[in-house]
Amino acid sequence: MNLLGLRAERRTVALVAVLLALILGLGLLGLCYGASWSSPARVFAVLTGTEHSVVIRDWRLPRVLAGLVFGAALGVAGAIFQNLTRNPMGSPDVIGLDAGAYTGALVAITVLSGTSAQLAIGSVAGGLVVAAAIYLLSLEHGFSGLRLVVIGIAVNAMITAINSWIVLRAELEVAIAAVGWSAGSLNGVGWEDLGIPFTVIAVLLLLMTTRAHAMHQAALGDPIAVTTGVGLDRLRLLMVLVGVGCTATVTAVAGPIAFIALAAPQIGRRLAGAAGIPLLPAALTGAVLLQGADLLAQMLLAPVALPVGVVSTAIGGCYLIWLLTKEVRRA
Repeated sequence: MNLLGLRAERRTVALVAVLLALILGLGLLGLCYGASWSSPARVFAVLTGTEHSVVIRDWRLPRVLAGLVFGAALGVAGAIFQNLTRNPMGSPDVIGLDAGAYTGALVAITVLSGTSAQLAIGSVAGGLVVAAAIYLLSLEHGFSGLRLVVIGIAVNAMITAINSWIVLRAELEVAIAAVGWSAGSLNGVGWEDLGIPFTVIAVLLLLMTTRAHAMHQAALGDPIAVTTGVGLDRLRLLMVLVGVGCTATVTAVAGPIAFIALAAPQIGRRLAGAAGIPLLPAALTGAVLLQGADLLAQMLLAPVALPVGVVSTAIGGCYLIWLLTKEVRRA
């Protein structure tokens, strides 16, 4: 067991190193790529302050950082809910949390003036309401991860229908803005959009890191978690709050970005060869996936940049088909 554990740790360390290298490479490519190509030497000069470039420093750098941080947040949110439900389908976008956060943001856009603060509060409130509803509905005769996923899929369908109704009832200009924002995009993200979201995500990830060991104990089963002193009710409440907070914060800035939270934890787990769903590989894989998808979104129809949600949905759809096929064969 010790030898197996040592091998798993070495594999995880190697995986983390490879993913960090990929993140640096994709980040550098994101800073170089645009309407005009900037050489890596010029990018380094701008980053070190020896040269000034508004395009690199104020346009491309916030977008690259948003892709990496938001991808990591979605990866961690997916790992949290997949550990909570013990099901690879239990990610925020599948069980309706993305749709709930979008509902809150839609209310802020259509009913209120749609400021950044209103979008953030509306997204968090919408995500929390939907999460509370799904959690309470799945508590019959005790907590069940499978029941939570099934109820979440049903709630997701209902919330999606409500979102469509809200858009149809809105004024034309508001509806066009809401539909464009719902695709999930990093286009136009600037420094003024990132200060509070980055702070919130950093606090949530730090909080979850302190409870990562307890989360993995809980993933081994309720009896083992209880015997090792894990307070399951408090832990599950914390996991839901952190997962919803990460999802809603990303949604408030970039709109709902599908499939990153679904795919990143499972890809990270398989690459790490871990029994559970570790947080760090999920976060780093999420950062790689979202930054890679955003680069593809910029390149596919250049000079027109697609919303990153379009690319992540296309790639994630293929992943979901593969995952469902594998689960059906296993059953």
